[in-house]
Amino acid sequence: MSTTRVKARYVIGFDGKGHRTLKDAEVVYRDDTIIFVGHGYQGQVDSEIDGGNAILGPGFIDLNALADLDTTVLAFDNQPDWAKGRVWPEDYVQSGPFEMYSVEEQTFKMKYAFVQLIRNGITTALPITSMFYREWAETYDEFARSADSAAEIGIRAYLGPCYMTGVTMIRQDGSFDTSWDEERGLKGLQTAIDYVRKFDGAHGGLVRGMLAPDRIENCTLELIRRSAAASKELDCPIRLHCCQALDEFDTIVKRYDKTPVEWLASLGFLSKRSLLPHGVYVTGHSAISRKGDDVGLLAESGATLIHCPLVLSRYGGAMESFARLKKKGIPIGLGTDTFPPDMVENMRMGISLCRVADGDVAACSSADFYNAATIVAADALDRPDLGRLAVGAKADMTLFDLDAFELGQIIDPIQTMMLSGTGRDFKTTIVNGRVVMKDRQLPGVDLDEYRRRAQIQFDGLIAQYPTRTWRHPPVEEIFLPSFPYA
Repeated sequence: MSTTRVKARYVIGFDGKGHRTLKDAEVVYRDDTIIFVGHGYQGQVDSEIDGGNAILGPGFIDLNALADLDTTVLAFDNQPDWAKGRVWPEDYVQSGPFEMYSVEEQTFKMKYAFVQLIRNGITTALPITSMFYREWAETYDEFARSADSAAEIGIRAYLGPCYMTGVTMIRQDGSFDTSWDEERGLKGLQTAIDYVRKFDGAHGGLVRGMLAPDRIENCTLELIRRSAAASKELDCPIRLHCCQALDEFDTIVKRYDKTPVEWLASLGFLSKRSLLPHGVYVTGHSAISRKGDDVGLLAESGATLIHCPLVLSRYGGAMESFARLKKKGIPIGLGTDTFPPDMVENMRMGISLCRVADGDVAACSSADFYNAATIVAADALDRPDLGRLAVGAKADMTLFDLDAFELGQIIDPIQTMMLSGTGRDFKTTIVNGRVVMKDRQLPGVDLDEYRRRAQIQFDGLIAQYPTRTWRHPPVEEIFLPSFPYA
């Protein structure tokens, strides 16, 4: 067992109730566990890391972590997204969807994403990938390889293949419908259960299991019920995208005469194990006319909302609001869910969106969002040993460099991070006591080769877009340049 001391100008320690800032302090860990936080450790150490003018803080926990070569960025200026390959056309469904990545490409894109997350100060990730280029959903074998990739790269990961009983499609006349296959979806749930039983605790506890049914509108009643029961039996997190779009809200109301939150509550789905991205369109939101008490149901259940401010703002949306829902007693963690997987950028955007939504500069603070990415997220996973620097906690920590000219003057370390920093300012990442990034480099990872390979793979995926785009226009018509090429 090796003992390591990490020093920095600022240390974000945890006193049992909340984060506290210590100046010129140190954290000492032995093997994978923190044994000291403070000043003047008197014991013997085997190695030392001097962070200098930096913030030594707990690693971020990304509850909806981009684990893909992100395709949502293609919709940034190319709308409507249903006409740009983001919804399967009916004839593509009838002809038989297929995997647009090889096994090797599937494995690489997850490793590439893990590297990106670590470089952005994220030490624990719950991956999310696109279903649009898939034959149907994620597979057991794919996630078995992902567990190995997580261990190789060194990130702490909660894994489980996604599953669903339906997929949204667009007919030739432009109307929307759902193509259902409940038997396939229920088999996917059983596969996910088998995966959790096999891999929960794998690689020395670095990999844990989770259940990941897809979007609420693509899940049947039976799938939701059985998923909730499986989560309880396995005592594992369960994540379901819901309340993220108005059309989703309206679809569930039309089917069941209940809001998405009401429907989930009626099926016994909501609990402290439930993680809900994106939690935006609930009763009380300015775009929702239907009356109800979604907020009260969420608060009573203990379910955690996963706020993903960056991707939300790109689609013109906003939570109303982080501060209002937090005051009602709803736990709110954070997710990246898009490229770049920059938690700092998401926190900065979240602060701004909240203040605009409330029309109040004091509605939320840097501390609120830092807590959301650390303590609140850890508690949502029932992991009091994550998201904080305290004796007995896991040695998951980061060094955020404060020497960059672009950061300007230091006001307060966390406020400076939020105002001027980005994920690129993290210089060291430690996970489970292992230094997985030093000076922005990951041992055994050729970043230039990863970048080159990712671009080739991404270009290959784009070339296949006409196959699964409504009326099958050429790529040049699907993705227009900002300015015509001369």
